[in-house]
Amino acid sequence: MLWSLLKILVFVAIVGLLAMGAIFLMDTSGGVQITAAGTEYTLGPLQSVIALGVLVLVIWLFFKLLTLLVATLHFLNGDETALSRYFDRSREKRGYQALADGLMALASGEGRVAMNKATKAEKLLNKPELTNLLVAQAAEMNGDTKKASDTYKKLVTNNATRFVGVRGIMKQKLAEGDDETARKLAEKALAIKPRHGETQDILLGLQTKAQDWVGARSTLTAKLKAGHLPRDVFKRRDAVLALSEAKDILDDSATVEQQEHAIEANRLSPDLVPAAAMAARAYIEKGKPRPATKILKKAWEVQPHPDLAHAFAEIAPDETPTERIKRFTALTRIHPENMETRLILAELNIVAEDFPEARRALGDVVEKQADARAYTLMAAIERGEGATDAVVQGWLAKALNAPRGPQWVCDNCHDIQAEWGPVCQNCHSFDTLSWQTPQTPEIATATGVHMLPLIVGALEDTAEPELEPEPEVEETEEPVDPEVIEIEVEPVRPDVEPIDKEVEKQT
Repeated sequence: MLWSLLKILVFVAIVGLLAMGAIFLMDTSGGVQITAAGTEYTLGPLQSVIALGVLVLVIWLFFKLLTLLVATLHFLNGDETALSRYFDRSREKRGYQALADGLMALASGEGRVAMNKATKAEKLLNKPELTNLLVAQAAEMNGDTKKASDTYKKLVTNNATRFVGVRGIMKQKLAEGDDETARKLAEKALAIKPRHGETQDILLGLQTKAQDWVGARSTLTAKLKAGHLPRDVFKRRDAVLALSEAKDILDDSATVEQQEHAIEANRLSPDLVPAAAMAARAYIEKGKPRPATKILKKAWEVQPHPDLAHAFAEIAPDETPTERIKRFTALTRIHPENMETRLILAELNIVAEDFPEARRALGDVVEKQADARAYTLMAAIERGEGATDAVVQGWLAKALNAPRGPQWVCDNCHDIQAEWGPVCQNCHSFDTLSWQTPQTPEIATATGVHMLPLIVGALEDTAEPELEPEPEVEETEEPVDPEVIEIEVEPVRPDVEPIDKEVEKQT
């Protein structure tokens, strides 16, 4: 309020001063005489002041028009002027608007609109590092891979956008299935930006897929230094890569270096079952059974596994069954209630022909957590104790319909692998295989019963001579028709009551 009052007072004062000045000039005598072309002009004091003001205004307008004329001549000549800067700002504003519209269209999935806006922005803006990227992505969305590739190549020529161009071409090669070229481009992109996490992951996947274990270990170290990988995960994966370098340790062409890689893999990750088994075999090849035993016992403490038992058996291949049972006590006493321990003990006693002890070793495994291995061992125990063929066949039929038990399963795609490997054979993911029971229940199919002729073909007929042989018993003496076997086994279920009734009929 006070400020508005002050402004009013200042305005009134200025008007008053001007009025006083005008009165003073009107009362003053004299003036200005101007002679032009023989004509004399006499101006009073007030008129002289007004004429002076008009003259100043005319001179100012003249210089402004002269400056405008000179700027127009410079503009027509192509020089930078205020006029050119005005048009440049207008064009730049429209170009950035087209670029923003193109990005919005790209995010909305409107490839054609994004391409049009990108073309417009490319014409209005002189910024290829922005417009070329938009053009490339819009071309990819429209399926124009050639234009996208050409645009990415333009980005490669610019130092500021070289990484983006190399990465774009690498993604195209991956989509085309050209893994070799994509791997070389990933190496080049990583050389430009060594700490780029996505490129490190892509390169590591391509190197493991190509079995370039040395390069993969180098990339894994780079991930650790960049802080993209925890140290414990790094140790395990480095162990997996070292183990992959030593995977041919059992071949005749295996070198000492491969044996050292296996031992190093076990040192990096003692709980890795394949590493422990390979390291033990490396020590066995060197004639050092004690370190091999120590490695296998340590791994067995973490996770009992059949591969560890097989490697433990290779330490003394020529021992008798009784000696082997005694030596295996070093493993079986660690986790005596574990299912793997019970199955190993049962198998060892079957080989030693101590079938009652084998049955005691299995205990309640068959009733609580039986799988195909337990049923197969029960069939061998029954056969060893002199049971009839019908009983043995019943256990074998259960084995065909039962789950296979723990297997190597990919944590990423849940595919079941026959043996461990650093890379999943289905989804090609790295270090995703773990020893576990598959989540998807295994369903017995009709093709499974085709194995019965191979399993029961060697069984002898134990029926008494006075009993009339059943047609099924006669067929086991000869090659069995798969269709007949399929009909016989189909009614069999995990409960044992129907099998016991069938046994009573045959006996």
